[in-house]
Amino acid sequence: MLCPDFGNYRTLDLFHVELMSDIYKVLTELGIPYARYDHPPFFTCEEADGFYSETTKGGGTCKNLFIRSRKGDRHYLVIVHSSRRVDLRHLEAVLGEKGLSLASAERLERFLGVKPGSVSPFGLVNDKNKEVVVVVERGLYTYDKLYFHPNVNTATLGISTAGFRKFMDSTGNRVIEIEI
Repeated sequence: MLCPDFGNYRTLDLFHVELMSDIYKVLTELGIPYARYDHPPFFTCEEADGFYSETTKGGGTCKNLFIRSRKGDRHYLVIVHSSRRVDLRHLEAVLGEKGLSLASAERLERFLGVKPGSVSPFGLVNDKNKEVVVVVERGLYTYDKLYFHPNVNTATLGISTAGFRKFMDSTGNRVIEIEI
């Protein structure tokens, strides 16, 4: 279910249209309603703050980080509220890891099929081998709706928290819920 566009940001190339179409197809097949908001490209949470304050009242805007282990043999998608700061040392303790760091753009594209600035749980549709472990801040489940990029950073999708859980269950990826 599409909502009216927020602005005139229709500069997507065919590659990006296909990335988004895959997500819409999956959400529709799962029976998960969504609202889409088009906007200028956002590369940081700070850039998105003005837009989100107007469109996501009462919802949870999310920060998504793609992290790797020191050896590069384990990868994590960390999903927290956009206002949170992720302490990698705390995350290492919770996950029993050492030397966590942000993964490279190459790894991001290889595992989630997206570019920097577009990281979201929707990239898990591209993780065919289910190698990425998802780490979700428990506090996100207190919101009625959650907001994520649909694998491009020129749009945002709002889905219910129940819809988010349903989507996550459908991916087959391991999910760990943590306190931040």
